Amino acid sequence: MGDQWRFDTEELFDEDYLYFYAGILTDEISDMQADLMWRLLELDRGSRVLDVACGHGRIANRLAAKGATVTGLDATPLFLDRARDDARQRGVEVDYVHGDMRQLPWESTFDAVTCVFTAFGYFDDAENHQVLHEVRKVLKPGGRLWIDVNNLPWLFANFRPEHVTERGGHLMIDRSQYHPVVGRATSRRTVVREGRQRTFEFSVRMFTFTELRDWLLEAGFTHVDGYSGQGEQLTADTPRMVVVGRV
Repeated sequence: MGDQWRFDTEELFDEDYLYFYAGILTDEISDMQADLMWRLLELDRGSRVLDVACGHGRIANRLAAKGATVTGLDATPLFLDRARDDARQRGVEVDYVHGDMRQLPWESTFDAVTCVFTAFGYFDDAENHQVLHEVRKVLKPGGRLWIDVNNLPWLFANFRPEHVTERGGHLMIDRSQYHPVVGRATSRRTVVREGRQRTFEFSVRMFTFTELRDWLLEAGFTHVDGYSGQGEQLTADTPRMVVVGRV
């Protein structure tokens, strides 16, 4: 990854991340997303699904509970430990693998791949393209990919340079700016929790639907559709964008 956009992923994806986003990604939202994936990806019991950047198993374990055969891949050992714990509590089996989405160790194996909650876009453009080619490689003929990211037109209209998340008297403060020449948003995040304060920076690529569609077509997908986060028509008024590509 280009040094300009490099950051410490373990500093971003840690206990604080899990704590604050637990108040955002509620069980109700997660159940809705898993149901929507099941429909848009046309999954059945026994479908083989790879959840790339699976995090703490929020979606992977729900898809397994619905009957899919799920593999979850993530680069953060802490998240994988939490995912396995949650799977045991739910009584489901998911194969959790420590790995890098830029180098997937499968070929023509999965009926569907999911990449959830802006898990795509943290690398530079060359490596982001590489991720899509890797995903294409692991899908069976007729397989489908789900990616959900911020909807750039909505973000432009509602952009806030400072955003504060409060939970239990603790604070997560993001100060962000968008760089239109490179299509990236950079954020300086300050976490104030349990008597300590730390600050770090990270960056993520942002997309319009047409740009991400063209990237997927270039990677070998044959058809790409766009939806709102609720599976409805994608418009400039929807905060989230779901992109479904078919091989």
